Amino acid sequence: MTSPLPNTAVSERRPPVWQRYLDMSDRALAVLLLSPTALLLALIIVYPVLRLAYTSLMNLSLTSGLPAEFVGFDNFRLMWSDPVFWDTTWNTLLITVVTVPGALVAGLILALLANLPFRTKWPVRLSLLIPWALPLSFAGLIFAWFFNSDYGVVNDVLNRVGLPGVIWFNSPGWAMAAICFAIIWKSSSFMALIILAGLQTIPRSLYEAADVDGAGRIRQFFEITLPLLKPSIMVGLIFRTITALQTFDIPYMMTGGGPGTSTQTLAMYIHQNTVSFLDLGYGSALAMVMFALSMGVTAIYLKVSQGKGESR
Repeated sequence: MTSPLPNTAVSERRPPVWQRYLDMSDRALAVLLLSPTALLLALIIVYPVLRLAYTSLMNLSLTSGLPAEFVGFDNFRLMWSDPVFWDTTWNTLLITVVTVPGALVAGLILALLANLPFRTKWPVRLSLLIPWALPLSFAGLIFAWFFNSDYGVVNDVLNRVGLPGVIWFNSPGWAMAAICFAIIWKSSSFMALIILAGLQTIPRSLYEAADVDGAGRIRQFFEITLPLLKPSIMVGLIFRTITALQTFDIPYMMTGGGPGTSTQTLAMYIHQNTVSFLDLGYGSALAMVMFALSMGVTAIYLKVSQGKGESR
């Protein structure tokens, strides 16, 4: 009697449970690795924004001694008829419109100068870090001293060249001009660092080929440098515009919002309502408007950059 032939097909043994949990798919691994970051973002961003939106629908004034009361959109309706809100919003938009292009132009010039073939480049590039690393409040104090009408550096220079001094902080126009100048000086180094990083990624061979073809420096700038710098410029514009919409420190230290409310920004008005007046409901509604402005501008930038990327 012959014995049965052995089965050549080896049945696969099922791996143990612990091994199945370790051998996960790429998607499961990505979810596992990103979940701590998502949880952290939810704690420090999502929850505060939701809490802010909820508080903006409440009548919550700590000075009244009354409990919080749900009032819906009353705070936003009050905002619509608040002239100070419109003044501060206009001042914020004016600072944004003036300082963002100003910082871009100044930062581009500084980045091009720092990218020149110096024998020793690090002192030039290190100097770009000084305005950026300076605290905002300290920069505001410095320029408040520069533009002081009695002993400021600016009036002293004007007097030395035969021009009359200006009482900078008594005029809304001159006060806003001084604030915008200080903000451009402070933020241009940030733009310069981002643009300088973009300049380092442009291949030198493109300029060598342009030299062979007889293209001058100006044409090389508009045909090679500027198009290849668009991603870096877009990133710098997004960050600079958001910080411009949230401007607080420099105007607060230079003028305190004066004269009147001519240089008061939306962030300063939020600070006044929440910290000085302890009106958390109305202050939260103002903060929601600032948040919406920031997100709207960011969405516009991303849409424009995405559209340009698809067109290419």
